[in-house]
Amino acid sequence: MKADLIERYAANLHGVLSCFDRILITGTLPGACYAAGMTSFLNANGIRLFDYARFAEPLRERIRVRAQEVCAAAGIEIEHVNKSHIRKEDLVARVLQGRGDAPGLVHVISAMEACPSYKPWHDKSSGKTYLRPETGKCLHYYFYFIDDELGLCYLRVPTWAPFGLQFYCNGHGAVARALKREGIGFVQADNAFLRIADMDRAQAIADALSPDMLHERLDRYAQWLCPVLDVFGQTYHWSLRQAEYSTDLMFRSQQTLVPLYDVLSRQAVLAAHAGKVAGFLGKKVTPQLAQEIGSRLSTRIEGRCIKHHMGVASVKVYDKFSHVLRIETTINDVSFFKHHRKVEHRNGQSTYELAALRKTIYSLFDLREIMLGCNQRYLAFFVESG
Repeated sequence: MKADLIERYAANLHGVLSCFDRILITGTLPGACYAAGMTSFLNANGIRLFDYARFAEPLRERIRVRAQEVCAAAGIEIEHVNKSHIRKEDLVARVLQGRGDAPGLVHVISAMEACPSYKPWHDKSSGKTYLRPETGKCLHYYFYFIDDELGLCYLRVPTWAPFGLQFYCNGHGAVARALKREGIGFVQADNAFLRIADMDRAQAIADALSPDMLHERLDRYAQWLCPVLDVFGQTYHWSLRQAEYSTDLMFRSQQTLVPLYDVLSRQAVLAAHAGKVAGFLGKKVTPQLAQEIGSRLSTRIEGRCIKHHMGVASVKVYDKFSHVLRIETTINDVSFFKHHRKVEHRNGQSTYELAALRKTIYSLFDLREIMLGCNQRYLAFFVESG
């Protein structure tokens, strides 16, 4: 049996860390996030459906006032962005250079962006009046802050109903905060660790990213920055929208990784056919799926990146700063993945069967295991086809 890539280069590595990278979470108000639900809510509260805009306007003002209040308390000003090519991350990075990484509000950016909304509609044929889904634009606030456990995060808050939220955090940021608290030395560049003094402890920290901790913080930030919950009498439901999970091989020298990556990148382009790509992601190729699969060679600032994609999922390999070989799986809809779990049926019975992963944040541990498996299969491919 061939040794895997990690075993083969063990003497050349500081260590290996598998960790969530980018995580996007959406928050929705269960009774207001769809047109029929909002229709029922307005009817139940004696609000005319054609007064929907009049109902929503004071709530918009609440959010604007809260944004001004939190900025005044932190001694910062809201920065409005009206050009799509301006990267918000660059603006925040500039602020962080002078501010440092102490917990608290870092920056607030506002932007006019698309948002879901509703439009009152009277159906003459049925005589019924209801709200219909509509896409519009409204002012959004991006509240960037450093959480004492999660590191740099943001909460995106729209100023128009139904007030769907988006939260961002990075698993590497959470590991860095924990290592710093515990006095474990590390060297970090961007969102990658170049070396860590205690790799076993770092992996344990990465594996322990808790849905309960996330839930508590999400509820707290929603209450703070989107003060409309008392109107709806509900709390937000939090769902996984997008996740990246990386396995980083931290090489001791560029002289080892650079020629190795040249070989691996060519191998990834030439040998990763459709069946292989599906296999990395735990799928089998069918004629319907074959057209969704492809490979793409792109160039990044950190180095060349080979990305294999299949619909909403992808796996890629790239080098970061010529010191870290990163294998990363990305998912834009976690229900793409299936696993064996308990399934509740409408008749009240339950069975244990293969089913789509639930989108709730409480699927985080299962998602980690599935995406780690994708990374491991991709690593194994480099040895099998080498």
